[in-house]
Amino acid sequence: MEGNLENLKVMVLDDIKTIRRTAETLLKKVGCEVITATDGFDVLAKIADTKPNIIFVDIMMPRIDGCQTCALIKKNSAFKMTPVIMISSKDGLFDRAKGRIVGSDQYSTKPFSKVELLSAIRDHIKMPEYGMTKVLVVDDSPAETYQFKGMLESLGYEVITAENGKAGGYILDIAYSA
Repeated sequence: MEGNLENLKVMVLDDIKTIRRTAETLLKKVGCEVITATDGFDVLAKIADTKPNIIFVDIMMPRIDGCQTCALIKKNSAFKMTPVIMISSKDGLFDRAKGRIVGSDQYSTKPFSKVELLSAIRDHIKMPEYGMTKVLVVDDSPAETYQFKGMLESLGYEVITAENGKAGGYILDIAYSA
């Protein structure tokens, strides 16, 4: 996935400059466009103009904390589907639960590595322009298959269909043995 991130916009929110710069450096090396923000107000000021594909948000922040920022992002209809990954030095159950309640898509702890950042992106960005282009649709209903195929093709995916699990398994065997 590393080579396919040229058009991916990643926003990194942290009040600590070292954390922002570390994430920015790691992500720029794999081709991401990185937008940094110092607090929740900064995110809210930048988000509409930059339209990030994914946002990493520190929880403990001055003025508007990460949970409040996440909640505001998720309440906005234009950004409610944008993945928000909470990052924190705290790893308690309460902190994780609070992040989920406000709508975060994942909770990661600091310090983070390049692998962790890229894994979060891989887990939450599933679009053709980021290297995931083929989809296998398995359904015994031709009408359902046709509907899913049309929808996925309109999003830029190459769709392969199978009428049952056995046929789908055969297609996968062929694909992975090549």
